[in-house]
Amino acid sequence: MCTHFGTPESSEGIPRREKCETKMTVSCGLIVTNLGDLLVPAASTWDGCTKALREEKGITTSCRIAGGWVRDKASTEGFLPHFFRYDLPFLQLLGTDSHDIDIALSDMMGVTFAEHLSEFALRKGIKTGNISKIAQNPDQSKHLETATFRFLGLDIDLVNLRSEEYAENSRIPSQVIFGTPLQDALRRDTTINALFYNVHTREVEDHTGKGLKDLRNGVIRTPLPPRETFLDDPLRVLRCVRFASRFGFDIVPEISEAAKDPDIQVYLLVVARERVGEELSKMMKGRDPLGAIQLIKDLSLYDSIFSTTPPHLLAAFSSPPAPRDTALAAALITHNVLHANETSPIPSLHSSYLSAISADPTCRARMYLAAALTPYKGISYQEKKKTMSAIGYILRDVLKLGTQSHFLDGIPALFASSIILQNPVLTSERFSHASQRVALGLLLREKAVHNPNTGSHWATSLLFSLIQELVPLYNLTNDTLDAEAASRIVQTYNTFMTKIEELDLPGTVEARPILDGHEVAQVLGISKPGAWMGKVMAALIEWQLDNPEATKEMAQAWLTNEQRKGKMQIDDGTAKPVSKRARMN
Repeated sequence: MCTHFGTPESSEGIPRREKCETKMTVSCGLIVTNLGDLLVPAASTWDGCTKALREEKGITTSCRIAGGWVRDKASTEGFLPHFFRYDLPFLQLLGTDSHDIDIALSDMMGVTFAEHLSEFALRKGIKTGNISKIAQNPDQSKHLETATFRFLGLDIDLVNLRSEEYAENSRIPSQVIFGTPLQDALRRDTTINALFYNVHTREVEDHTGKGLKDLRNGVIRTPLPPRETFLDDPLRVLRCVRFASRFGFDIVPEISEAAKDPDIQVYLLVVARERVGEELSKMMKGRDPLGAIQLIKDLSLYDSIFSTTPPHLLAAFSSPPAPRDTALAAALITHNVLHANETSPIPSLHSSYLSAISADPTCRARMYLAAALTPYKGISYQEKKKTMSAIGYILRDVLKLGTQSHFLDGIPALFASSIILQNPVLTSERFSHASQRVALGLLLREKAVHNPNTGSHWATSLLFSLIQELVPLYNLTNDTLDAEAASRIVQTYNTFMTKIEELDLPGTVEARPILDGHEVAQVLGISKPGAWMGKVMAALIEWQLDNPEATKEMAQAWLTNEQRKGKMQIDDGTAKPVSKRARMN
């Protein structure tokens, strides 16, 4: 029996909004009344510095806050999209005071103004942090020199308003010159990010004439034709995806068309992989990772993001990747598992699965990124006589993601554990140990299944294994799930979780041996620990699982008895080393 799966609108269950039909056009003049406690004195100081420069040195410049702070403040000052007007999480998202402020300067470089500001602030008794300069790097689409420093508790980036000139047949600017606010706004990624807050007039400026309207209507649009914007910096394709999924906004058709342009996708391949990985990481940590993965599929961006593996390495893969649609199928199942309700075709999961995710703020992003990498499940290659994971390669070398949020170490562990844990049917054939408690306890203690050092938790490892087993049951073309088969699999995993709790195993997963190494050596009469100690400790853990009420005295007696029976293979240091000739024979 197949059930319509029902593609959700966002991973938070946000309903599809209706379009705002207002015909109002707003360009400038929105007054921001709530700057936030930190920004009021900072803005006053910036304004005072520009006045002092004009009066004392005849230097004219102006300060405009740019970027996300303005977008979010404009939203909370009356231009919040009407379909989010009562959406508390969205209000909290936009209303949070940011400590990262981007300032665009007219007719002055960032470092120069930072030095003037530092001098002016010192006269007012205000200390500033050390000024750092981030140089231009056109090859990585970093076209502006940036000054950064701390000021009154804020992290400040200072750049000049820019205009660019291009050489023929090149998208790297031949010259970046001082520009007007309009010229600078047109060079930004989206209209909602092209808004400025004028520090001196205390007004929001919408020089594209579309930013506030698009913010109100929930639209992602580029200030210039999308192809031109994307050729300027191809990463902006991914930024459009990120902001659309973050805010639940719609991408205009022109962006979709340009994103699928082969030229744009080729240019995206040469963007610094760290920048691509950072955008993807923000999508997975954002409000709607499923929406981001859906857009990546719809805009044909999967290969440009994940599949930049060199041909010689692809040829060495143990098998070709699965169809790219598998990524979206896994993400959809992940969403439906995490947000199951009465209409979901997937039965409700045991509560312990979801409580583990709630306890780890990094887990949700890791689960969705792992879902996106599902086409590479089980693929390996040989490197220096070692078997390597294709998923590990993509995370490390294609996306340049490290162990922050446990992407690089935690996601390969999820896939490794899904193989260990698959089909957890409670039968003697599946778990052959005489004691079921020992068999299940040892399984949960497997390094790939549970390891705090990699962010791996046995419950989320089980959940991911379940998701991977459900993926083949979903038909993305028809948007249907084999509900009958899915129910059987979920019931198997729920029964398994119930048994784990009946056996009181959750508390044993990280339990240490009841005796430490020194105590074990003392009981066995060994003065010097050796390589044998690891095996003895493993046997001790196994005994503890079978004897949950054991005491130290009982453990010591058991060790002594095992040694007497000759079951403890130990080296007391008295054995003579085997000669090289004997080893060769």
